[in-house]
Amino acid sequence: MDLSNVAAVLLDMDGTLVDSDAAVERAWTSWAAEFGADAAAVLAIAHGAPADTTVRKIMADATDDAVHRAATRQLELQYDDLSDVRALDGATDLFAVLERRGLPWAVVTSADVRLARARLGAAGIVAPLVVTVEDISAGKPDPEGFLLAAERLGVAPERCLVVEDSEPGLRAGRAAGAMTAALKGLDGDLRLRDLGELAELLSAAGASPR
Repeated sequence: MDLSNVAAVLLDMDGTLVDSDAAVERAWTSWAAEFGADAAAVLAIAHGAPADTTVRKIMADATDDAVHRAATRQLELQYDDLSDVRALDGATDLFAVLERRGLPWAVVTSADVRLARARLGAAGIVAPLVVTVEDISAGKPDPEGFLLAAERLGVAPERCLVVEDSEPGLRAGRAAGAMTAALKGLDGDLRLRDLGELAELLSAAGASPR
């Protein structure tokens, strides 16, 4: 994969930039207990997708209003659970390379604005651009979030590198026409051990003008 063609980097938040997996699982487990759902079934589909998408799959016969209330409750369970949230290994190195090479970047997350601010803040990450589920009409695996981020950064989607740790996110990146980098053993145009490896690769590739 030719990383010299990368003109912007679009990063997922949970599990990609921020280690929040334990908090996410705690929230969904508590939610499942409250709503009488199978926690294992919920956790199997929740990662990387907006809360309302997961809730709608679990509560297939529920009204739109019931789905909205249930999704709102799920997010409430996550807002203040920040005790073990931190930046993932290699994030600081990646930010340094992006700044040195003049590559714009953004966070594209399935979280809402409040949760994104809380988790990024807890991890000590200040992103130049954050696109949340509230900015779009359809969440991952729909490409709208990545397309919006590319537009706001002024970079063609095909010159963007999407970094993700979930299949819905990778599907969204592919649908946007972007290059993809996958964590956690998933398949992308590039498979990464961690963000530190991406920092090394981008540093070696240098920056290509937009």
